[in-house]
Amino acid sequence: MAWNIVFEPVLPVYLILLLAVPGVAALLYSAYRRARGAPWRTAALGILVLALLNPTVRREAREAVPDVAAIVVDRSQSQEIGARPEETAAALARISEHLEREDGIETRIVTAENNPDDENGTALFAALEEAFADVPRERIAGAIFITDGQVHDVPANAAALGFDAPVHGLVIGRKGEKDRRLRVTEAPRFGIVGEPVKLSFRVDETSAEDRPTGETATVTVTVDGVRTASTEVGIGEPASVTLALTHGGPNVIEIDVEEGPDELTMLNNRAVVVANGIRDRLRVLLVSGEPHPGERTWRNLLKSDPSVDLVHFTILRPPEKQDGTPIGELSLIAFPTRELFDEKLDQFDLIVFDRYKRRGVLPLAYFLNIVDYVENGGAFLAATGPAFASPYSIYRTPLAAILPAQPTGGISTGGYRPEITETGTRHPVTAALPGGETSPPSWGRWFRSIDVTADQGDVLMDTPDGKPLMVLAHAGKGRVAQLLSDQIWLWSRGYEGGGPQAELLRRLAHWLMKEPDLEEENLSASAQGGTLTVRRRTMADETPPASIVMPSGATRELVLEETAPGRFEAIMETRELGLYRISQGDLSAVAAAGPLNPREFADVRATEKLLRPIADATGGGIWWAGENAEDTPGIRSVRAGHDAAGANWMGLRRNEQYLVHAVHQVPLLTGPLALFLILGALALAWWREGR
Repeated sequence: MAWNIVFEPVLPVYLILLLAVPGVAALLYSAYRRARGAPWRTAALGILVLALLNPTVRREAREAVPDVAAIVVDRSQSQEIGARPEETAAALARISEHLEREDGIETRIVTAENNPDDENGTALFAALEEAFADVPRERIAGAIFITDGQVHDVPANAAALGFDAPVHGLVIGRKGEKDRRLRVTEAPRFGIVGEPVKLSFRVDETSAEDRPTGETATVTVTVDGVRTASTEVGIGEPASVTLALTHGGPNVIEIDVEEGPDELTMLNNRAVVVANGIRDRLRVLLVSGEPHPGERTWRNLLKSDPSVDLVHFTILRPPEKQDGTPIGELSLIAFPTRELFDEKLDQFDLIVFDRYKRRGVLPLAYFLNIVDYVENGGAFLAATGPAFASPYSIYRTPLAAILPAQPTGGISTGGYRPEITETGTRHPVTAALPGGETSPPSWGRWFRSIDVTADQGDVLMDTPDGKPLMVLAHAGKGRVAQLLSDQIWLWSRGYEGGGPQAELLRRLAHWLMKEPDLEEENLSASAQGGTLTVRRRTMADETPPASIVMPSGATRELVLEETAPGRFEAIMETRELGLYRISQGDLSAVAAAGPLNPREFADVRATEKLLRPIADATGGGIWWAGENAEDTPGIRSVRAGHDAAGANWMGLRRNEQYLVHAVHQVPLLTGPLALFLILGALALAWWREGR
């Protein structure tokens, strides 16, 4: 309950003053003439003016409204270092205990965490603004930050806060901490496979303010988990390494620097760069044994890709054919067998034999060269025709050592629709091939297949009666594929609706050239939007859990669920910035959550420098929490204009706000009472003047 006297003028104040002017002038004249009734006439005029101002006694039914104080707890990743989590929890408990003793203060505790995709670092003031979003500015008592001091959204001045109350900081950590960090300064986003790329970086000691120290540190570089370089670099000085991308597609490059003395954390001692490998020019050697309708299919496929350098030869006349045509009238060049199969064989990325048969053009020694080429990492594709089942088959050459399917001598004819085998539903070359999802497949028929015995490799496509049509196999370090029909060209001509020959042959060629996206056994991971997605491709029916090593070093297992035949996937939330290492048996993958050089790890030392200006501008203070929670300062309520910080206490503004539930008003001078007093004063004036 609160009592007040207020004025509720019955006329505008300026009009009341205007009406009072003549009376004041008359009273001044009376006083000048020393009239005896002047005091009573003055009293009458005063009562009249007071009655027009209408003094009123106001009684308000009030309810005190508590002030609001916010405690912003920094739970960013730099706050997970060492004993900081425990010290933060102890400081929060102590501050909360102090606030419980203060009447009239409502406490809001808000936690600020890292967003893995945010490059802005620790945003404590954004969390504070969210906590005060529904609070009137005049009710804010102040804010207390429990943090290591690494705050990256400190306002430029106190006015930018939007409220007038003290801001205090409680710093978790130790003065004079040391830390070493690795920072990538220049990283390639793309690179040509096999060509050198340059990666630039710096190793800094934050305690030395990122200046050269004269010391060195060992930096190790790995590409896709394989160690490729190790070098000594000067601390605080620019450094770089040159390496080569080993394959097309994403190449994950990891850079690690050894642990330094008194290291705070290893989280900022490593960085990850993902560089996409681009093949400069793929060199393909296509040898057609004879002209046939499907020859154009292979040529069109390979020539349609501008990144492919195609060398194509068609054998029109074998050595034993002597038809009397003069050499000068032949429009073709001689087949450069020695140059292709002896001197420059290893310069090709893929060799394709299209309906080739043994006709004396290539000596057996050159077939041995092809076998060596494949076993040392090359790729060979045999698109066979009827000749493969004849005595002139290339299987009757040293190529038999690498070919997975052996001809039986038979040839099957008659219309059929090629089908994807159970193995083919899992293999990346034929999995989810357009048109193959139905039974029978929704593509055109073929009319011939070569009978073989596939005693090794994977049969991905077959005929309805189980005869192999496509067989893939590994040979040493290289790969071999056999297409056991020469009818795929019917799909390219659109016969009976055609089929996905372009997609199938593209996948086949890329698998032969070891593109990671088409590996049978593959583990990959990507971090985006606060989640880590782990994908596994395998030819097996099931896969074991994946082991995840998080940036902090903690390990957890992730169970992958089957999403399609041979495809497994799992998703987990990423709360930590940095490098996630995923392993499953012999396979491994890495994924980086957050930006390349997280601002959160630019400096992880505890500091008061960033919060000090805003604390001083608002009248707040900064304290170091220390190892003992008892050192946490106490809390006092202070009025506006008074000091809000001391040696061992912090102040919160007492705003004294309230809610009014009811108002009762009683006029002091009612009309009759005012008239009675005015007439009484005039009567006394007349009586006094009549004596």
